[in-house]
Amino acid sequence: MKRVLWLIAFVVGGFFIVRAMMEPFVIDFSDPSSYENDWGGPSLFGVLLVHMGPGILAAAALIFALVKSNNRAAAKNTPDA
Repeated sequence: MKRVLWLIAFVVGGFFIVRAMMEPFVIDFSDPSSYENDWGGPSLFGVLLVHMGPGILAAAALIFALVKSNNRAAAKNTPDA
């Protein structure tokens, strides 16, 4: 069950990360009408925060989990003195 939850979290996090990477290419920064009806609109800052924020948080959580896992594996493989 724990593996299934990790897989779901990884897939959802991956979606948010890819969405955050694609958002700057989807909207037209010079035309406010291209993003004013999006979530977080009508301001550009709000749109970017709503659409890219979860991806940035997901990437940070993924990096934190990988570093924590790597530290745990390194501590497990060190010989006891």
